[in-house]
Amino acid sequence: MPPKINDLMDDDDRRLLNRIQSDFPVSSRPFATLGQELGMSEEEVLARVAGLKAAGIIRRIGGNFSPEKLGFVSTLCAAQVPEDEIDRFAEIVNRYAGVTHNYLRENSFNIWFTFIAPSMQEIEANLAAIQEATGVTQIMNLPATRVFKIRAKFDV
Repeated sequence: MPPKINDLMDDDDRRLLNRIQSDFPVSSRPFATLGQELGMSEEEVLARVAGLKAAGIIRRIGGNFSPEKLGFVSTLCAAQVPEDEIDRFAEIVNRYAGVTHNYLRENSFNIWFTFIAPSMQEIEANLAAIQEATGVTQIMNLPATRVFKIRAKFDV
């Protein structure tokens, strides 16, 4: 049986993950800043982050922006994709820079993804291009009309 994710981390990894989930230090040497706060060296913080990324626990470190505050629009899309076309469909969808998440779900609409772009017209044009490239014609475009919660923080 493969090890559980929590078995791959020690208490220092957990403290580091709890700290970097929000309010990541904005400085010329953020990992040194984190190290000072957590009682580690910059090198140890970098090594731990690299190890957590290699283990698949950290997907990426980067900014999170509110699309609407930058003049962009976002939408949730759901597609009915034949079982034997799922990988190809996901690969084509993921080519678009504005696609931030792409999930397989157990539903007749089995592929769900989010799309961010400067305008809804651009999203609609990209969805039409995806339909053309994949042959998948059943793609729902479900734009957000109101955001209720945007932050997720996990106490690890």
